[in-house]
Amino acid sequence: MKFIKRTADILISFCALLLLSPIFLVVSLISLIKQGKPILIGQRRYGKNAKVFKVLKFRTMRNDAPTVASADIKKQYITKWGSVLRKTSIDELPQLINVLKGDMSLVGPRPLIVQEKEIHELRLKEGIYAVRPGITGLAQINGRDECTNEEKTYYDKKYIQKMSVFYDIKILFGTILPVIMRKDIKM
Repeated sequence: MKFIKRTADILISFCALLLLSPIFLVVSLISLIKQGKPILIGQRRYGKNAKVFKVLKFRTMRNDAPTVASADIKKQYITKWGSVLRKTSIDELPQLINVLKGDMSLVGPRPLIVQEKEIHELRLKEGIYAVRPGITGLAQINGRDECTNEEKTYYDKKYIQKMSVFYDIKILFGTILPVIMRKDIKM
């Protein structure tokens, strides 16, 4: 399973990066014009074995945004263009580079921001860090931002227990509609 999953991650992320390169270019140019540099940011997140890595995202907040603050405070720093990127989940596309590098998988538990202590402890207790984090996961198709930390951990554990190629395909296809409908997204 591990070999098949990693091979699929490499092939799909590489092909997606090629196919989406025009979108990357357009978003990068608009971001540069509207927000300036940097275009991409690296957020410190927990990966496999709770190792910290930098997840890549298109920048959606002003440069003077605090790195450690509540979601309500950070919301004030989101740019208009950044809001568009977040609502469409386009800000997440650079994570395909993380998948290609091996920091992430296409499907798995979402990587936690290092400041999320409560859910980090739950994940440690439940062994969630045994697998690579994913761009999407079971919690994303079962409530996303509306899930409590306990519910997210439950879905993460359930994913690990049922992990298979077909389950990953089901989750990938199950992600499309919630993203298009902007379902369960908090800004």
